[in-house]
Amino acid sequence: MTTTLRSRLLASHLIVAAVGAGALVIVAAIVTNVAFNVRLRDRMGMMGRPPAAGNVATTNQLQSALSESLAWALVIGVVAAVVTAGVAAIFVARRISQPVEQIRAATHRMARGEFRSEIPLPADAELAELARDVNALGARLAESELHRSRLIGEVAHELRTPLTTIRASMEGLIDGVVAPDPKVFARIAEEASRLHRLADDLTLLSQAEESAIPLRPAAIDLGTVAASASARLAAQFEDKGVALVISGFRPLPVRADPDRVTQVLTNLLGNAMTHTPDGGSVTVSGGRADGTAWIAVADTGDGIPADQMDRIFERFYRVPDATHPAGRGIGLTIARGMARAHGGDVTATSEGTGKGATFRLTLPA
Repeated sequence: MTTTLRSRLLASHLIVAAVGAGALVIVAAIVTNVAFNVRLRDRMGMMGRPPAAGNVATTNQLQSALSESLAWALVIGVVAAVVTAGVAAIFVARRISQPVEQIRAATHRMARGEFRSEIPLPADAELAELARDVNALGARLAESELHRSRLIGEVAHELRTPLTTIRASMEGLIDGVVAPDPKVFARIAEEASRLHRLADDLTLLSQAEESAIPLRPAAIDLGTVAASASARLAAQFEDKGVALVISGFRPLPVRADPDRVTQVLTNLLGNAMTHTPDGGSVTVSGGRADGTAWIAVADTGDGIPADQMDRIFERFYRVPDATHPAGRGIGLTIARGMARAHGGDVTATSEGTGKGATFRLTLPA
């Protein structure tokens, strides 16, 4: 059988009041008799004579009357104390349990999908902190739901375009309207590759969030892998008019999966290129520090607002009002997940909007 917080608070107050009242009765009864006898002997001693038999009888009667009066007074006091404690307990229990009930109701609404359920802040500091945490949780869940809905729309769009192309090409081939030449098959293959990449991205995102990315570690030179990944994208940088500067790397030996590390660096390089305007530059550098090897990708592009710095690695998140919006908002999440699967990390720094950004991959040396 479960009990409510209100009933437990009420019971605890009443128990405390009853124990205190019982202690008061016992102590008062003992102290009253002792004090009465002491004071009486002191008075008789001051008068310089022993008490007469009549006085002794009168004293006994007075002591009995005092004890009876005190007992009645204590009984009435105990009843009054318990009643007062009960009223106070009801007030305190209601004051404490009401915010708890509000928080409980809000969490139930969140469980039903009503994430924007604001809880008024209670007067108690601890409950106010709890209410703030629940409000922040609700806001975060609402934002995640918004990103999830947006992702579904974007994924549907990403699927619709290649599927439409594939379907139109296949129907044309079946109906004989389109000639079965290599260009048609190449177009179908390209659209199928787009679908495959999208499926791979979503699979990697799931694995990254579950820390279940499969790895095949080997002894590699991180600088060599970074130079190779940069060379692969050099033509794209040239087409966009963004200078790609590759610093000379000294040996950076690490034990890691070369394919996964290449994916991380390709993601960071592609992200830098996307957010750097024509005429800007991206610099790739590397080194060792504190038992780690690192590769930094620094651009002169959009930069990252200070209030967005902690959020850019969240899944589906993209900086609002970015000058060059692109992607599905999962690349950095996947990159960080891959780095952490190796025992490393991906971090970002920026001096602010329009001042570029630097992303650093670190791995245990």
